[in-house]
Amino acid sequence: MFMHNFMFSLKTLFKNRPLIFWTFLFPVILGTLFSLAFSNIEESDKLDFIPIAIVSENERDLVSQILSKMGNKDDDDRIFDISFVSLQEADKMLEDESIDGYYVSSDEPKIVVLRSGINETVFKAVVSEIYQSANIVNNLLESNSDLNVNDVYLSVMEKISSENSLIVDKSSDKLSYTMIEFYTLIAMTCLYAGVLSMYSINQKLPNMSDNGKRVSVSPVSKFRLLVSSLVASYVTQLVGLLILFLFTIFVLDVDYGDNLLLVILLSLVGSFAGLSLGTLVASIFKSNENMKISIIIGFTMFCSFLSGMMGITMKYVIDKNVPILNIINPANMITDGFYSLYYYDTLDRFYFNLFSLVIFSIVLIVISVLCLRRQKYDSI
Repeated sequence: MFMHNFMFSLKTLFKNRPLIFWTFLFPVILGTLFSLAFSNIEESDKLDFIPIAIVSENERDLVSQILSKMGNKDDDDRIFDISFVSLQEADKMLEDESIDGYYVSSDEPKIVVLRSGINETVFKAVVSEIYQSANIVNNLLESNSDLNVNDVYLSVMEKISSENSLIVDKSSDKLSYTMIEFYTLIAMTCLYAGVLSMYSINQKLPNMSDNGKRVSVSPVSKFRLLVSSLVASYVTQLVGLLILFLFTIFVLDVDYGDNLLLVILLSLVGSFAGLSLGTLVASIFKSNENMKISIIIGFTMFCSFLSGMMGITMKYVIDKNVPILNIINPANMITDGFYSLYYYDTLDRFYFNLFSLVIFSIVLIVISVLCLRRQKYDSI
């Protein structure tokens, strides 16, 4: 009986066009729109080489030496495009806006910029950091007479020359803040499993469908019928997730990082959370099927909005001002789990979100079971 009802429920779900649209097609369409909207957004924000000039009046100035290293034309990771000029030439270049600023390595080192922009801010921040480090070395030399100034200088310069890059990128290979949009897309798709489970539960409730009336008077185990229907819903959901993953990876070229197995694991648990959400809605609301679908979709979209789907800054606004919303938001649990895999070296935050989803699902299932057990009908 279990397999018979499982196959019957599976066929029923795949023949229901509205359910298939929300589970299979809508996430693919939305993913395509995301790709079109964000395909060039990061290219326009890319930071090019910052043109600066160095007016070198002190050959042993550490700041100018390190800046020179950071502007090495043979280094693809350099951030500066450096010109070595006189003070008069630097003023002329700054006036012509061919450079964003220049550094003077005199007895009193200084930087000169024309305005306050992103490039100028980066330039000033880098020089300030280098200058502070140089002061530490100078203070150390002054307080320790045993140290030889020439030896320290040569050691520092040898270290600088031996480094391939003074700025080391330890982030993911394709670090992208727009990935949060695709994370919320998967989270939304996982929660859409609720539409499938709601439909399956409705088909077993005597006050919701003719099939439910027949089930209520049949001698078969109601528990087995419900479980087999939910398993069929879960399998259908996994097919939709598989389509979405294949489409985003091979068509939209989305990079989910190196932990693909953990991404899949979180998606499986997230789909179970969506399944439990649909079960709860079907159990506690007495409205018709269309109304229940609207409740699930509305709740899912609201949760996705809070987790950053309509604007990636929304997730951080909620985290900062109303963190409890994101803690109990199932879409954010899924999104944040993906986020932790993509940006962090440890898995602590990932497992926290994973177990939070499990607890969320168990709570909803328990409430649903209690509601279903208490339902009685005087007449059907």
